[in-house]
Amino acid sequence: MIHGIDVSSHQSSFSTDGEDFVFIKATEGRSYTNPRRAAQAEQARNAGCVVGFYHFLWPGDLSDQARYFTDKCGAEDGDVLAVDWETTSSGTRASGGEKDRFLRMVRELRPDHRVILYCNRTFWRTYDSTSYASDGLWIADYVTKGEPRIEAEWRFHQYTNDPHDKNVGRFADKDALRSWAKPS
Repeated sequence: MIHGIDVSSHQSSFSTDGEDFVFIKATEGRSYTNPRRAAQAEQARNAGCVVGFYHFLWPGDLSDQARYFTDKCGAEDGDVLAVDWETTSSGTRASGGEKDRFLRMVRELRPDHRVILYCNRTFWRTYDSTSYASDGLWIADYVTKGEPRIEAEWRFHQYTNDPHDKNVGRFADKDALRSWAKPS
């Protein structure tokens, strides 16, 4: 397994020591863009990490959100793209069908990138009815790293948020992730 972190605008600084990948919150809804995303990506790239960007999904306006994300994230060749599917600050959530449509739209807009789903164990087991995660599932379940309590195949596991979001990836090494991240 390989190790990584995910960051948002709340992390003005972070360490890449020992990390193989860094996932960066890029956008949310149709109007928020992380003002630190470019600097965070540059820091991760300079450290030799594989970079990913994620979009925090709101219900509705899926086409607009998918275009907003792919236009604003700043993804380069070999970067992973993800949708963050969870409860919004207003207490709402996109439906499972909306999540599926968003993943498919991002895949259509960016066919040369891997597109994955991030959600927590409760969303995966309670709100998802299709088990559709596009190119892979990034599951949040705060238990022993690499042992999320789900039966589905997963690519990434967020196992803690203390002191920040830490993840593992099911890859032999960083080169294997880098190779996977560039679909042919």
